[in-house]
Amino acid sequence: MRAKTLTKPQGILFDLDGTVLDTAKDLGETLNYVLSTLDMPSVPYDQYRPVASHGALGLLKLGLGENWQSYEVEKLRGIFLDYYLNNISTHTDFFAGMADTLEMLNQQNILWGVVTNKPAFLTEVLLTKYPEFKHSKINVSGDTLKVRKPDPQPLFHACKHMQIDPQQTWYVGDAFRDIEAGNRAGMQTFIANWGYTQDELPVEEWQADFIIEQPSELVSIIK
Repeated sequence: MRAKTLTKPQGILFDLDGTVLDTAKDLGETLNYVLSTLDMPSVPYDQYRPVASHGALGLLKLGLGENWQSYEVEKLRGIFLDYYLNNISTHTDFFAGMADTLEMLNQQNILWGVVTNKPAFLTEVLLTKYPEFKHSKINVSGDTLKVRKPDPQPLFHACKHMQIDPQQTWYVGDAFRDIEAGNRAGMQTFIANWGYTQDELPVEEWQADFIIEQPSELVSIIK
């Protein structure tokens, strides 16, 4: 981890899947639906969970195996996205302690928002299912701008909208690209180690400022 002085934030930005919401089961069940149309075996939870934040293509690669390029991947991706959209919140919920953490931020008048690589047509539908997001000051999706994480521009965009200084902002995410984007934006970065943190590099080498094991630690650090 990086050595960096911690200051109380003007705002906190969160990744979505694997950080705020546990979307793995709905994404995994969608993958298994697609595989069932091909008469292929389903993927168990413990195998698809770590890949859940890699998007439709990452999950399809997992399910289709080494020969995934021999399939009509774009057609299957379309089937995946349609099914997921229609079943987007069947099993999804906040990670334990996250809803309470967001409420504590509201009570302390700390602005917060979401910066995700999820496409907007999915993000916007998903967030309407959970009233807590009415307090989010901005929701930046993977196609809001021409670039997405690990590019820092979505984070800068969120800060500009919220009228906060990136260097006085925290970014919380469960993927290496989240930490890279936050670091490039000059933010203080936090690994949500309860999420889908599978990567070639162990989390200790992601160059985050902090690794936290549960959402409530954010509130404890602020206090």
